[in-house]
Amino acid sequence: AATVNDNMTVHIEGLREFRQALRRVQKDAPKQLRIAFNDVADLVVQGTKPQVPVLRGKAKASVRARSTQEKARVFAGGKRVPYYAWLDFGGRVGRKNATVREYVPDGRYLFPTYRQLRDRGVIEEKLTRAIVRVARSVGWEVTGG
Repeated sequence: AATVNDNMTVHIEGLREFRQALRRVQKDAPKQLRIAFNDVADLVVQGTKPQVPVLRGKAKASVRARSTQEKARVFAGGKRVPYYAWLDFGGRVGRKNATVREYVPDGRYLFPTYRQLRDRGVIEEKLTRAIVRVARSVGWEVTGG
């Protein structure tokens, strides 16, 4: 069962055991989970990118999925785009902190997009379909909700 909570995490009960069972059936099967989780994270990426302001496009391009076999993740910013946090959350930057952008604690782009998708049940639905797809890829029959 997947549980989506308010602190931006989705807990999947039994994921560890599922990964172990996949590994017993087919050694490389758990790697498919990373791909499946990237598909889920891409929902947030595709919803966020159109909202990010574009001057040169680096900030927009920095929003990307980077998942593991255990976690679906969305990253934005980085060494090449250190100002992304300022764009999304606001604050003061520049010489003597002279450039001011209104501070928005919950962010303007990434987190609101995640919450909207979560509240509509889109993330949980896509996550469920992705896990079922991985299970079927190793020949398991999936029944129930």
